[in-house]
Amino acid sequence: MWCPLMFCYIYGDFFELYQPGKLQQMPSGRTALGAAAQATLLSMAALMAVPSLMVVLSFLLPATLSRWLNIVLGVLYSAIMVLAIQGSWHFYVFFGLIEIALTVEIVWHAWTWPKQPTP
Repeated sequence: MWCPLMFCYIYGDFFELYQPGKLQQMPSGRTALGAAAQATLLSMAALMAVPSLMVVLSFLLPATLSRWLNIVLGVLYSAIMVLAIQGSWHFYVFFGLIEIALTVEIVWHAWTWPKQPTP
């Protein structure tokens, strides 16, 4: 479910570029989180890298760690999207609701996944 989540992130951000005036704001160096400084862009990159990495980490990490990472990150990314869609255009709210549903599903599956017996 991390894969479709990433596709929704990408398409939502891509379609956002079609909002009137959005591209004209880019040369001014402003982002939704403030000035497009090194720290701001690094923070946004890290925010998007985590779900991308969770695609493979969900399989590679030990079951217990994977379970808790999926729960914690799923809740975190759900909360972020609840905040991000406030006052947004309808297409962004649409993608945001799908993203929230996916992250809630990630949490639910991680929470209900059968526990591995301890050797």
